[in-house]
Amino acid sequence: MKIVILDAYTANPGDLSWEPLKEIGELTVFDRTMPEETVARAAEAEIVLTNKVILGLKEMEQLPHLKYIGVLGTGYNVVDVDAAHQRGIVVTNVPAYSTESVAQMVFAHLLTVTNRIEHYARQNREGRWTNNPDFCYWDTPLPELYGKTFGIVGLGNIGRRVAQIALAFGMKVQALTSKQANALPEGVKKVELAELLATSDVLSLHCPLTPDTRCLINAQTLSQMKSSAILINTGRGPLINDADVAQALAEGRLAAYCADVLTNEPPLADNPLLTQSNAYLTPHIAWATGEARKRLLAVAIENVRAFVRQHPQNMV
Repeated sequence: MKIVILDAYTANPGDLSWEPLKEIGELTVFDRTMPEETVARAAEAEIVLTNKVILGLKEMEQLPHLKYIGVLGTGYNVVDVDAAHQRGIVVTNVPAYSTESVAQMVFAHLLTVTNRIEHYARQNREGRWTNNPDFCYWDTPLPELYGKTFGIVGLGNIGRRVAQIALAFGMKVQALTSKQANALPEGVKKVELAELLATSDVLSLHCPLTPDTRCLINAQTLSQMKSSAILINTGRGPLINDADVAQALAEGRLAAYCADVLTNEPPLADNPLLTQSNAYLTPHIAWATGEARKRLLAVAIENVRAFVRQHPQNMV
């Protein structure tokens, strides 16, 4: 059985091991695959693992041996699942492996805005504190999270974990979710979008990217938010309109935008968010802690084993 990994590097740049897959079949690992290389590299494979390399109808039509696609992540929009199902190709993903890591990043971003640790550390490496006439100083606002309202869009695994942490900070937590109010975690209030936008001091996006959620945050919805609000996006880049958010930041209608994802990744050089001083951007690393990547590989490999045993798991 031939196994091909099309883009192994981001999940495993060399600190982890794909060796268990060699016990299952003949393994070929590519660090990166360009779109025009996909079919040739996967041509003889029965099992293909992909992170961001697209496997759509066009590719599947040229891969007659393909029986299994394993997505090295939770989101599976890189695969045309309907086309795969029509061809009897099993598609699996790795759910919930990064919940703790992404929730941690949400609050790393939030505390970056509120406490400005890097700002003060940089100043003090340059001698600011040493030359200060008083025992302390501050030149940024230092807000307290306690008592503020934390809004969440989407209460899946990550959204629920973020809610728990916000509650531990003493924040009031509200959510836009399809779940019934009586099914929400204790302390979380179910609200509609208009109330969520108008009353949230912090708004964190954790919903899947669908036609309904694409550009959920745009000029119109931004106009309903507090100018002092902090917007956080560790979900999917296209949940927001980049230009609209950048303009709101520039005009003081949004206090800060914290994002680990962008509409295009890597970002286009002219993305207006890159030049906004109150846009805090990290390069899609919320999922990438060592612990999360170990879980990712372990489940991905077990997904392959389960498929070979004819008892597939984590199917999408």
